[in-house]
Amino acid sequence: MSTSPPFRDRHNERDALDQLLSAVRAGQSRVLVVRGEAGVGKTALLDHLVRSAADFRVARAAGHEYEMELTYAGLHQLCAPVLGMRERLPPPQRDALAAAFGLSAAPAPDRFVVGLGVLGLLSAVTAERPLLWVVDDAQWLDKTSALTLAFVAHRLLAEPVGLVFAVREPSHVPELGGLAELLIEGLGDSDSRALLDSALPGRLDELVRDRIVAESRGNPLALLELPQSLTPTELAGGFGVLDASPMADRIEQSFLRRLDSLPAGTRQLLLTAAADPIGDVALLWRAADRLGLGADALAPAQSAGLIDVRGRVRFRHPLVRSAIYGTAPLPDRERAHRALAEATDPDADPDRRAWHRAHATTTPDEEIAAQLELSAGRAAQRGGIAATAAFLERAAELTPDPARRGGRALTAARATFESGAPDAADKLLAIAGLCPLDDLQRARLARLRAQIAFALRRGTDAPPLLLDAADRLAPLDPRLGREAYLEALGSAIFAGRLNEDVGPREVAAAARNAPAAGPEPRPVDLLLDGLASRFTEGYVASVAPLRRALHAFGPEPDDFMRWFWLPWLIAGDLWDDTMWHEVATRATQLCRDAGALIALPLALGNRAVVHLHAGEFAAAESLAEEAIAITDATGNAPVRYSSLLLAAWRGAEAETLEYATWGLENVLARGEGRGIGGHGYATAVLFNGLGRYEDALAAARTACEYDDLGIHGFALVELIEAGVRCGALDEAAEALRRLEERTNAAGTDWAHGVRAWCTALVSEGAAAEENYCEAIDRLARSRVAIHLARAHLVYGEWLRRENRRADARGHLRTAYDMFTRTGAEAFAERARRELLATGGAARKRTVDTRDLLTPQEGQIARLAREGLSNPEIGAQLFISPRTVQYHLGKVFTKLEITSRGQLGRLPESKLRAV
Repeated sequence: MSTSPPFRDRHNERDALDQLLSAVRAGQSRVLVVRGEAGVGKTALLDHLVRSAADFRVARAAGHEYEMELTYAGLHQLCAPVLGMRERLPPPQRDALAAAFGLSAAPAPDRFVVGLGVLGLLSAVTAERPLLWVVDDAQWLDKTSALTLAFVAHRLLAEPVGLVFAVREPSHVPELGGLAELLIEGLGDSDSRALLDSALPGRLDELVRDRIVAESRGNPLALLELPQSLTPTELAGGFGVLDASPMADRIEQSFLRRLDSLPAGTRQLLLTAAADPIGDVALLWRAADRLGLGADALAPAQSAGLIDVRGRVRFRHPLVRSAIYGTAPLPDRERAHRALAEATDPDADPDRRAWHRAHATTTPDEEIAAQLELSAGRAAQRGGIAATAAFLERAAELTPDPARRGGRALTAARATFESGAPDAADKLLAIAGLCPLDDLQRARLARLRAQIAFALRRGTDAPPLLLDAADRLAPLDPRLGREAYLEALGSAIFAGRLNEDVGPREVAAAARNAPAAGPEPRPVDLLLDGLASRFTEGYVASVAPLRRALHAFGPEPDDFMRWFWLPWLIAGDLWDDTMWHEVATRATQLCRDAGALIALPLALGNRAVVHLHAGEFAAAESLAEEAIAITDATGNAPVRYSSLLLAAWRGAEAETLEYATWGLENVLARGEGRGIGGHGYATAVLFNGLGRYEDALAAARTACEYDDLGIHGFALVELIEAGVRCGALDEAAEALRRLEERTNAAGTDWAHGVRAWCTALVSEGAAAEENYCEAIDRLARSRVAIHLARAHLVYGEWLRRENRRADARGHLRTAYDMFTRTGAEAFAERARRELLATGGAARKRTVDTRDLLTPQEGQIARLAREGLSNPEIGAQLFISPRTVQYHLGKVFTKLEITSRGQLGRLPESKLRAV
């Protein structure tokens, strides 16, 4: 039986698919999303693609509307034929695939490692011949499969792999955003008429033909199916009434009219087949036997061209399946699911059996609800948080006891939130809120609702909600209460100056009245107490308790992953560059390992800022871009501050101001007051680099109007330089007084280094020179290379004004070289101008590694230089070993070397420039 309309035209579309195969045969990966409405011919084009790939290993999968809750169901269809090759993979990847596909009882695998395992499988398979993976109806893929396949699609490069998705609308599968698309539109009028004539024997009234062609808009399936719904009279004279319903609905109606003429037993058999998405013929016949249906029930459906059961159950079109299932009476659907549940092996596939049982009844049933709860636990072990929530949601619906129903809905909401779907979690909370929860559950519900508000907006609505939840939790569960106070304090830090009623001081005061931590305080308790001190007693009093919290924090990975963003801000506020680096690095790795898509963008942004201050701009850019891609995919609050700061330090005025304008509009709309300080600091850096000190002073004033944690101290530095250059000496002196109070209490080399060169800016003579020299000495012992370069710059500028040109040239040339290598173009140009003013010549910058290597090539070059193998580099960067080798080949060519060993002999500055 044909499963798709015959071809008419489609020359351009087929050429595009043929070109995809040609590129893959040449060893280049290709990914394509074939997009078009239902019935427009996507499946026919996929059939053509598969027929044209006779020399490929081909795997084909299809999303199913009723399988969207089953974790990795779609991915398993593609991987099942080659899973035997997983033994060739490194143990972590091999184990992750085994856990994901239920082949082991291992804990939940990291989604990133599963994706890397799939990339490894692709590399193993394509060692023999090219591979083609085809996914039809991708809009119905389960979320975990969609995320994993999108992960793989974005990282394919050097493998001979073709990955083609068919989808109705991109919005249906946001995970596939950014991939190449092929839009499939309706046929032209002449081809539409020819196809219509081939479907209708005999003469057709011209007016009727024109009506059908116009109504179908060139949709091939509509041209074949809509005439089947017209009476002979309508076909002869066109007296029917035009239907204004959507095309998919009209095609479904055509199928349903054909279904109405079938015997009752045939309709029940078709419904049973539609209710099971896996297409297992043996399962269908076992279920049919329980329904008292024999082979004779199938014949009329086959004669009508609706279904094919050769090898696998396949409907003529997905609209046939949806039409049959969606319009069937509820008792008939329940009967079909009950038969399928009874026919499913409870040991081999307990989750699918539980799912069918759950859809076989609308009556509350604790036994079924309990089975679904067990299935949720197994889904969680496989890493299927979305599936966990789906099982628990259905379990809640079938739970007879209202109190237990509320608890299950609350747990489902938590799982949904953690999967990166806060909006869906909020709907589950509404269900839980209608149940008779106890006080602790009510407090937990309030806390989760506040956490959702914070995740979505990080604005002014979250602090009062979280503070209220903390006040409720504290007397019921002091440990949870203290955690909620810390969350409230963190949200108040983000809301900042825009939240006058429930700001950090108010939350800190409430937290100090919370139950004590006990004799063995957790790192979280130390963090809460330290921050409470910071906002009630001031900066100096908080340094010691906050430093204790930083050094105690992190033994438990789960706690660290939840709270890392606060320790990171604190480390920056304390000018502790070592802890700043360690927190960001560990947080990024832990979030990657856990597939924590809500927390990972923050971790990536934090680490990007650390790289930026270390003068590693390319690495910072790579991480910042990854953070943006994840928040775009999940719909969570954007994390673009690192991109803004990077543009500012590079001196890219247009880009910085574009980010700043967008960012300010965004943070003001959300109520994230901290963003105002961050954007003020970033634009002050930009204008100080460009030498536009009046503009820098105005921006720094905005940043310094409020004590934003982890920003205020940095902004004071910019205000001091801008104030000195503009002649606002009193303002600069006052800012220096505030900076000295902080840096002297912090006591690190970074703190003393910036304090010393800021002090030098407002000093004269020997005092100024002593401080400049101290700044360079201190900062040279830190990780913040960009500040060391700036200390050389301001010292060189001072020396030139002191008419010590020879001394000035050395520091200015050092500053120029450092800024040039890192890519801080505006500061480099400022150093160049000063150097020319001394009579020196700035060496013309040659094309170096930074110009040649992309950020990813730079990362791979650095890791290879450290001695990591291709699989180890691939595991760290989430790309395949073959892609690593491909990039290394380009690195060798660009750097004019021939081996990994030569990377180690390159000067450190050469690789730092990438």
